[in-house]
Amino acid sequence: MSAPASSTPSFGRATISDVARAAGVSVPTVSKVVNGRYGVAPATSKRVLEVVEALGYETSLVASSLRRQRTNVIGILVAEFESFSVELLKGASSAAAKAGYELLAYSGLVAGSSPVGWERRSLSRLAGTLIDGAIIVTPTVLIPTTSIPVVAIDPHTGQGGPSTIDSDNLGGARIATQHLIDLGHRRIAHMRGRSDLASAQLRESGYRESLAAAGIPFDPDLVLDGGYQTAQSAEAARGLLSRSDRPTAVFAANDMSAIGVLQTAAELGLRVPEDLSVIGFDDIPEARTSTPPLTTLAQPLQDIGAQALQMLTELLDGGEVPSRVHLPAELVVRGTTGPAPTA
Repeated sequence: MSAPASSTPSFGRATISDVARAAGVSVPTVSKVVNGRYGVAPATSKRVLEVVEALGYETSLVASSLRRQRTNVIGILVAEFESFSVELLKGASSAAAKAGYELLAYSGLVAGSSPVGWERRSLSRLAGTLIDGAIIVTPTVLIPTTSIPVVAIDPHTGQGGPSTIDSDNLGGARIATQHLIDLGHRRIAHMRGRSDLASAQLRESGYRESLAAAGIPFDPDLVLDGGYQTAQSAEAARGLLSRSDRPTAVFAANDMSAIGVLQTAAELGLRVPEDLSVIGFDDIPEARTSTPPLTTLAQPLQDIGAQALQMLTELLDGGEVPSRVHLPAELVVRGTTGPAPTA
């Protein structure tokens, strides 16, 4: 059934009154139908739903939440949408569909605002009216007790606050560095991440521990700040790779930094991996399409997103979850690492 042309709104969003008028029923009847309540004849319900579809009517999520105290929506809050958070979002989205929840992806870092505390601002806007619970990706501060359940992925400050899930940053960094050592490299640089992030600190610690275990002296001149950013890492690598005593290998704290190193190596005419080996961390999609394809430590990003969603639904159902879930990172060897060049 299609709504009469005269009853269809000429512009703007269809209202519940528009639906009632087109279906020839009262507003309370439409409300009962769209909210799945009893007391409406099947034929009437069918007619109302046909008009709802024809007009594109959507109920107000906020109004529904106030009536039911639940929205059946889970928020995934990120500072910004980039490859790392998008991979987490894919996993969370798949798990949400299976659990019968909708997922609201929200970017909380507004241009010109401080990056510290964005998650608190986001929670204050969304909690209780738009979302039943939240997954917060790399929160910058400890999240205090909130009005809704919260699960944090890879928090900047490390363990603390709500339940958290992350991968083995320390162990993964050891594996990455050991891979280069096993290939015969002894002069290994590290393009570290942001100094304020626990993940970056752990990855640098893993690098240093592997060097020590192999009897390779730590050289602070081989550690540079890449900030987890491609452009910053590319610039930092320029001075490093232009030196006469340049390293034969670089362990970058994430894939975006590793890609920056690859860009600079290409500009300087260095062959990868013949002249320089490079390894990253994360295994974002860009790692597979870089030139050459990037060897990296793979975080199970989609699994992390899915498990965070499952933890949150368990909390919403009144259950208990571990305070921390720790997933392994695995070495993925591609085309950017090879034997150390001979003198």
